Formats: sequence, C-alpha cells, structure tokens
Amino acid sequence: MISTVVWGTGNVGRAAIRAVDAHPLLELKNVIVNNPEKVGRDAGDLSGLGCNLDVLATDDIEAVLAAGPAAVVYAASGDIRPDDALADICRAIRAGAVVVSPALYPLYDPTNAPPELRDPVLAAIAEGGGSLFASGVDPGWGNDVLPLLLSGLGSTVDVIRCQEIFDYSTYDQPDSVRYLVGMGQPMDYLPPMIAPTIPTMVWGGQVRMMARALGVELDEIRETLDRRALDATVSTATMGDFEAGTQGAVRFEVQGIVDGEPRIIVEHVTRIHPTCATDWPMPPDGDGAHRVIIEGRPRIEVSVECTDEGGSRSAGGNATAVGRLVSAIDWLVDAEPGIYDALDVPLRPAVGKLGRKQS
Repeated sequence: MISTVVWGTGNVGRAAIRAVDAHPLLELKNVIVNNPEKVGRDAGDLSGLGCNLDVLATDDIEAVLAAGPAAVVYAASGDIRPDDALADICRAIRAGAVVVSPALYPLYDPTNAPPELRDPVLAAIAEGGGSLFASGVDPGWGNDVLPLLLSGLGSTVDVIRCQEIFDYSTYDQPDSVRYLVGMGQPMDYLPPMIAPTIPTMVWGGQVRMMARALGVELDEIRETLDRRALDATVSTATMGDFEAGTQGAVRFEVQGIVDGEPRIIVEHVTRIHPTCATDWPMPPDGDGAHRVIIEGRPRIEVSVECTDEGGSRSAGGNATAVGRLVSAIDWLVDAEPGIYDALDVPLRPAVGKLGRKQS
C-alpha cells in the first residue's frame, strides 16, 4: 500500500480524502489542515463520508512529512496564495513524496513554466527525489486528454474548441467568484483572472500541450474577452445578492494560432445567473458542463456533466480533477523523479475500483 497524505480539506480536499480511501493501492495516513477547528476531527467526517476512517486531522506539517509519506495530494488552493502553495509543494517533494495537485496552473505545462516556479521544484526534486504532477479539470483533462482523445476519432480536424460553461453561483468560493472573476463588481473593475495575459498564464499551457501532441507549431496565443452586466439584481443561494448593472457574465477565449488561424481554443462562458447573456453558449441542462467540439469531418461534440455532494456540478468537477490526480499516484511512484504533465501521465481504467465499496 502507498502511504498517502491529503493536505487541505476544502472543496478539493474533501474529494481527495474520498478518492484516496477508495483507491485499492493507496492508504490514507494523514490529513493536514490549517483551520484549528478541524484539528483532531476524523477524515471521514471532514470528507462527508458519514463514517470514521480512524485518521485524525493535524496541523503538524513537520511531523507528517518527517514520517516519509510516499505521496501527498496537495489540495490547498494556490489561486490567492501562490507563493505559499509553491513552498508547501516543494517542502513535500524535498521529503521524498510524489505530489499531485491542482494548484499553480503554470506548472500544468512545466516545459514552459516560468523559471521562478519551475526551478524551485527542480531543486526540491534534486534534493529529495520526489515528483510533481499538476492538473485539474479546466485547465486539466477538459482541455488536454479529452480533446486529444476525441481528435483521434476524426478523419480531418479543422478546429478544437474546449468549453467550460458554468453558473458560478454554485461555487463555494465567494472571494474567488466576486474578486478574482469579478462577479457583482462594477463594470469598470478589472478582475485579476481576466486581466490581459492572465488567461494565457492559466490556460495557455493546455493550448501548448495540445499543439505539441498534435504535432503543430503555434504562431502565437491570443486572448479575447467579452463581459455583460446584469439587467436586474439577482439573488443566489450561496453568495447573496448581485446588483443590477454589475458584472453578471464573462466570456473569453485563449486561442492557439496555427498558420494565422485560431485552431486550438479554450473558451470560458461564466455566469452568476442563467438570465444573463442568454445568447452565449448554454449548458445542455443544469448549472454547467464541460464541452469539447471538434470541427472537422465528422463534426464531434461531447458534453460532460459531473455531479457529487448532493448533485453539485461544481463538486462533481472537483471530484474528477481529484480522480485524475489520485489515479496517477501509483504510476508516479514507479516513475523516475521529475515534473510530469498530462501528456506524460496516462489516464488509465479504474482497475480494482469497479463495485468497490467506500469505507
């Protein structure tokens, strides 16, 4: 059994505990928390499993890493604390652990990651012999392994378009939704997540990886942006009211240009309420979906809708990101130390999981 630690018990960490517990080759050894109120609580309670796993949460990071875990699922957010997340990840790698994480988007494409992110990870690997695989949903499998798989079903491929279409009122991250994405802010407020060059920083790695896998050279990466204001004040169950005239929807594209034309496109259509920007693409039903469209012959369109934690599409997306990462741990343990990306790490069938009962 591969001794595994889950670091963080928020939206991603809850799913990570469940995924590690369900994996036939992994053993949950410790759970690291930052909130003092969570210290001493059982991992099964923190993850919503409804049963005890006999693993109590701790904030003693040094003791956990000193025990030499084989793997760490780093589930703490890096969106608003990238320096801290990088330091934590490097600390685990120096302890010799394989680390999988959705934090730090530039490391999804380590080949092109900025030196200030990549070099500390390489130094930690040289010192401790651990590894890193960073991935998620979007960015993540929704714009790397899934579109590449579907592209192989076509006779000709003209354009690959990957879409995330979501109602962000379902996200349990008020600060990120209101300030990073800008929902409910005045239209003259520039949200950090969509400021020039930031979408390319987050999603450009996926475009570059798809180009690399397809054997094409990118001329450049371009960004487009459109925003809409709410026509009327709306109320949400999770984050309260969003006032009329404030930002209610965002649509942007990160485009990989090949021979002067947009050929590889990551598109986001994000709303705080379904009544805003109804002329933009909508999910087939419900609160959101991830969609891949292969324009070519034949034309291929696949929408993926995931649910978890009582039917939440957001929780379902988090759970698939975790599934991709946790399923990679045993492969990474057997591989040489290094930084890996989605083209390196195979997406494998759920061997040993079919019909397996959760604890």
